[in-house]
Amino acid sequence: QVQLVESGGGSVQSGGSLRVSCAASGYTYNHYCMGWFRQVPEKKREGVAAIEVSGGTSYSDSVKGRFTISQDNAKNTLYLEMSALKPEDTAMYYCAASSYPCSLSLSPSTYNSWGQGTQVTVSS
Repeated sequence: QVQLVESGGGSVQSGGSLRVSCAASGYTYNHYCMGWFRQVPEKKREGVAAIEVSGGTSYSDSVKGRFTISQDNAKNTLYLEMSALKPEDTAMYYCAASSYPCSLSLSPSTYNSWGQGTQVTVSS
């Protein structure tokens, strides 16, 4: 099982930028892809971006062109660069890993390891 710890969340004004990170430890060699998800109270967890070990990426329509997912395999760290942030991007952001081929899925059910989350708040 891989352990995931997010960091880098915080508060930013609308239009600003922020980068969140996810440090992976444990059995990091057996995951096929990783992803970023977000959730606000009383709503379902939403897939934001995913990246395969090969480097392929996918994004939700709501963040395409504004967010960039990347990974540093040497550091076992996943990143999400967020720009042109909007108040509707406010959420708890979670990273996740899948130990099965994921086809860059943004469905939470595809992923079997989760971090504890980091809060991102965008004010207008």
